[in-house]
Amino acid sequence: MKKLFTGLIAVCFAALAQAEVQTKVIEYKVNGESFTGFLAYDDSVQGKRPGILVVHEWWGHNDYVRKRAEMLAELGYTAFALDMFGTGKLTDHPDEAGKFVQMVTSNIEVAEGRFEAAYNLLRNQPTVNPEHIAAIGYCFGGGTSLHMARQGMDLDAVVSFHGALATKTPAKDGDVNAELLILTGADDPMVPAEQVEAFRKEMTDANVAFRIYSYPGATHGFTNPEVTELGKRYNLPLAYNAAADADSWEKMREFLKDVFARE
Repeated sequence: MKKLFTGLIAVCFAALAQAEVQTKVIEYKVNGESFTGFLAYDDSVQGKRPGILVVHEWWGHNDYVRKRAEMLAELGYTAFALDMFGTGKLTDHPDEAGKFVQMVTSNIEVAEGRFEAAYNLLRNQPTVNPEHIAAIGYCFGGGTSLHMARQGMDLDAVVSFHGALATKTPAKDGDVNAELLILTGADDPMVPAEQVEAFRKEMTDANVAFRIYSYPGATHGFTNPEVTELGKRYNLPLAYNAAADADSWEKMREFLKDVFARE
């Protein structure tokens, strides 16, 4: 009996060891240029599940965006942290980050092509249901994800964390397929209240399903624990806000669950 019990315990621990988040760095090409992405999924989840694109801040594809991909995998999704700048293009200096962003946004067709390449890569993963794809983005990544939604990308949902809401190509009635969740800081000078209200009007006029949560006391980058030091170093309005971080993640979790339940 003792040997049987010991054997059962061993089997249980072996099963637990095998059921965990799996990650993989993926090198891919877009128009001949090299990009580095990061895939995460829980191998204990049976069958195909929704896929989530994760778009990085203006610092580039770093450990932070990979962490968020793993957290999404823990929720039961397959997540792909894409790369909008190119392999090795990451920084912690705002001047260089701004140059990276400018290089992408100065040619919007290039930006769209990079997003679409990652979108197709994710859809073709064996653990992904290609009919259920969403995108979340931080800072630059939030604005990028919203741009793709405005262009009619086949996304079920888009979530923007402290992302830019202004645009030169506003949404048109019938073009946006995704439901939108906007999580912003009430004290963020980079996304001021008038920008939030303009976005609200834009989406209302275009008959888009959206939700906005604005966090009092939260400024730019409120989900990233590393930005407080960067804000001090470069005299920028960047600061982590633990309460807003936790609540915004929970809001996202509930939102995605709700959207995919109705699809």
